[in-house]
Amino acid sequence: MSELFKITSIHQIHDFLQIEKPSHPLISVLRHDANMPKELVGQRFAMELYFISLKNNINGTFKYGRNSYDFEEGSLLFTAPGQVLSIDEAPNADDEGWNIMFHPDLIRKSHLGETIHTYNFFQYDVNEALHLSEKERIALTEVVYNIETEINQNIDRHSHDLINHNLETILKYSSRFYDRQFFTRSTENKDHVLRFERFLKSYFDSNQLKEKGLPTVTQCGDALNMSGYYLSDLLKAETGKSTKEHIQLQLVDKAKNLLLNSTTPVNQVAYELGFEYPQNFSKLFKAKTGMSPSDYRSLN
Repeated sequence: MSELFKITSIHQIHDFLQIEKPSHPLISVLRHDANMPKELVGQRFAMELYFISLKNNINGTFKYGRNSYDFEEGSLLFTAPGQVLSIDEAPNADDEGWNIMFHPDLIRKSHLGETIHTYNFFQYDVNEALHLSEKERIALTEVVYNIETEINQNIDRHSHDLINHNLETILKYSSRFYDRQFFTRSTENKDHVLRFERFLKSYFDSNQLKEKGLPTVTQCGDALNMSGYYLSDLLKAETGKSTKEHIQLQLVDKAKNLLLNSTTPVNQVAYELGFEYPQNFSKLFKAKTGMSPSDYRSLN
């Protein structure tokens, strides 16, 4: 396995790519370049930067996490600090493609710094990229031009706010476009919902609940070969409920059956449902039904 390089600054990115120094210390916009240094191919990078990349009609393979992404399909990819990226093959030049890299310090004191965690697509797997229409690509690229203009002119007291504003605009557009993607893939997504429901039923009917506790969002995603974040957003689009909400509803449904069809003490029911502390079970049950487990049992 190749050495893992840690990238903590925009300057490091420019040094690795052997290009001129960045115009701004915290953000850079780079076009795809077929003249990428050959020694970078096959290298792995632990990125402490946010990364947004538009790939459009170029060849090459890009990886992060456990999946590969084929550049030939034009789409938008997002990664957050702490993820590992690698380049398996140098790309061809792409006049319409671009990369935005920015340090967390750029947005730390801004509104975007407070809300960026709500954009789940930064945690999606690489094969869950956003596929853009031509109009969507043009709309985003116009905003990127605005960022480039701000980066390359003299920095003044407005620069920081305008750069952050345009970054937030890209993310808001991307959120809208992902909603469109979920909608247009509704038939396929319904299959994923059914598979997810079968997984939950199998999990709750087995001994895993008692032995391992509630399945995590990540476990659910792994069972369907997708990231937990993507699964949650897919379920939200299709059913109006997140993965966590589905898990909790399945749990409450099983708890109701146990409470009504046995005389098992509530504490023991909680243990059978995978809760280490019965009070946590009672709190969740009351939040979802409006009554405690004991009160629910006494009504029937």
